Amino acid sequence: MAEENLTEQSAKTRQLLGMKGAAPGENNLWKIRLQLMKPITWIPLIWGVVCGAASSGGYTWTLEDFLMAAACMLLSGPLMAGYTQTLNDFYDREIDAINEPYRPIPSGAISIPQVITQIVVLLLAGIALSYGLDVWTGHEFPTLTCLTLGGAFLAYIYSAPPLKLKKNGWLGNYALGASYIALPWWAGHGLFGHLNGTIMILTLFYSLAGLGIAVVNDFKSVEGDRELGLKSLPVMFGVTTAAWICVVMIDLFQAGIAGYLISIDQKLYAAILILLIIPQITFQDMYFLRDPLKNDVKYQASAQPFLVLGMLVAGLALGHGAI
Repeated sequence: MAEENLTEQSAKTRQLLGMKGAAPGENNLWKIRLQLMKPITWIPLIWGVVCGAASSGGYTWTLEDFLMAAACMLLSGPLMAGYTQTLNDFYDREIDAINEPYRPIPSGAISIPQVITQIVVLLLAGIALSYGLDVWTGHEFPTLTCLTLGGAFLAYIYSAPPLKLKKNGWLGNYALGASYIALPWWAGHGLFGHLNGTIMILTLFYSLAGLGIAVVNDFKSVEGDRELGLKSLPVMFGVTTAAWICVVMIDLFQAGIAGYLISIDQKLYAAILILLIIPQITFQDMYFLRDPLKNDVKYQASAQPFLVLGMLVAGLALGHGAI
């Protein structure tokens, strides 16, 4: 009985966080709204802000800077990631009815008008907060507001027809990778420093590793993607080949960032970054490459901490080198 209760509680927690393997039957509207926003997806965006603040070289441990960073994390995570995830669920309701019928929209737990209201409120709150941050920092050019509007537009064309970038495994996953790495990094950097071309190009390059991470999420929906004609990488290349493409991209482009750090004489940071790639390769072999469909979540839980630590190492190196 205790084991059953623990399993039920675990399923409910997974449901609230927006993870695979959730339990149906939630009736609390606010919990359903939170589930639509998928809190588990906020973490990399919040971390991206931290990396951007580190790469700016301008963050100081004062109360004002801390509050500004916290506001930027709220913008990137709960508001804009929440907007993106709710929007995606709205346009993916047919796919979810096949792959994850327990999701709030296909299960009927929340109405379409309520979902649309949530999308609009989150977007307007994000725009308002980004404009407030621009005013707070005294930006002559509204950097944060433009990034928010650009991210909102990218989220829309990723999920919505006629473009629906996620139909294309390459474009869609790169857009997702850039949204989770480059955009919050730019926001954190622009908040405490001057956002420049070098940082933008490097983080877009880093987002190619994020493309590999984004592909991992496609393995849970192969059946529905194939049925509805979405060209995810597992559908186009098959599960095994797509898994290899995924891990090669994750490791290769991180190694490329390490090479760049060596070129700007940040050798210690480059060495740390390379050391963090090693356990990722280990977990790729232990879990993901052996059974991508079964072990996708286990692989993400074990390997992604090393990826996000590597992002911070790169951010600190760039901030130390005043890039």
